[in-house]
Amino acid sequence: MTTETLLVEGMTCEHCVMSVTEELTELDGVSGVDVRLVVGGSSEVTVTSSAPIDADALDSAVTEAGYQVVRS
Repeated sequence: MTTETLLVEGMTCEHCVMSVTEELTELDGVSGVDVRLVVGGSSEVTVTSSAPIDADALDSAVTEAGYQVVRS
């Protein structure tokens, strides 16, 4: 098992959480998504998977949900 924590901007409600969770769980190997919603800031999204997932795939899934991953 591996985990990856992303910072996601633009999430404001539980509907946002559901959208991001739905898109991320469609990725191969993802077994769990945990979101700590921070309204007005960057929310922490932790993805658990059976194998490492490419950062571009994670970013694309979040973008598909309508939000943006913050990379430093």
